[in-house]
Amino acid sequence: MDIVSTLGLTNFVMQFSRISMYPFFDMAHYTLSIMKLKEQPGAVDVAHRSPIACWFSGMLCCFGGAILASVLLGEPPIEPFTNNRNIILASVIWYLIFYCPYDKFYKCCNFLPSKLFIAGMKEVTRARKIVAGVMDAHSRYRNGWLAVIAVGWAKGAGSGLIANFEQLVRGVWIPERNELLRMSYGTKVTLIGAVLFTFQQMNYLPITRHNLIFLYTMFVVSTKVAMVLFNIHHSPFAPMEVALYHMAFSWQCTSTESHFQTEASNTGETLGTQCSAPLDASPEESESIKRRRAKKAE
Repeated sequence: MDIVSTLGLTNFVMQFSRISMYPFFDMAHYTLSIMKLKEQPGAVDVAHRSPIACWFSGMLCCFGGAILASVLLGEPPIEPFTNNRNIILASVIWYLIFYCPYDKFYKCCNFLPSKLFIAGMKEVTRARKIVAGVMDAHSRYRNGWLAVIAVGWAKGAGSGLIANFEQLVRGVWIPERNELLRMSYGTKVTLIGAVLFTFQQMNYLPITRHNLIFLYTMFVVSTKVAMVLFNIHHSPFAPMEVALYHMAFSWQCTSTESHFQTEASNTGETLGTQCSAPLDASPEESESIKRRRAKKAE
């Protein structure tokens, strides 16, 4: 399987896989992450009440993947904050989005053509982060494919996976919004990418790394741009997820539900018979029943 060489794009793909993410692609990632933070309920109030809490929350959104991957690999979680130029760039974007007069910067970035461009550039960074996490974990755990997938997933979608902690910084605690309970599109597509790049790293996929980076990036960029363009909020994988769920996980659930329904109906019938007997009984029988119950209570 060498679609790239068949199309004569080998040199382009090699150059694309080596392109630097700093500053433009990282800028797009920081911009979209902090814009998403500002759209959260109560985030603007926190920005005015406590700028430090808002700034820290914004940095968690920007560097959550690196922080979570560091924790999984046993490295200091403060290490992502040692990159001064990225911290300064993310802080400048945070300030412009929250405190620019008349929200000019936010409105400009939220303008549809600008948002399409920024969303596409942000998705380019997703593949690079997954690859970085997979390679870092694979250098430590050669045969631990599950650990490699977990680190690649955390590196690419860490800001979503630690969303509960980020909300806690803003004084919000909503455990039912746990990303593992309700996965967003970004978390799902990052998990798929982590699996693909892990299998490629372990030579289970007959494709080179730069070709997989290119194909995966084109897929996530086109999908995300289409979702922004047509204002789609649900996951495009929903039909496949429903089909997979019904094939693999719904059998026990269905039998359990029918079991509980049958058990509940049987219990209702039994209680009905037990309750109707004293109503049909004569006064003498009802008095004897009361005496028996009193003796049992004693």
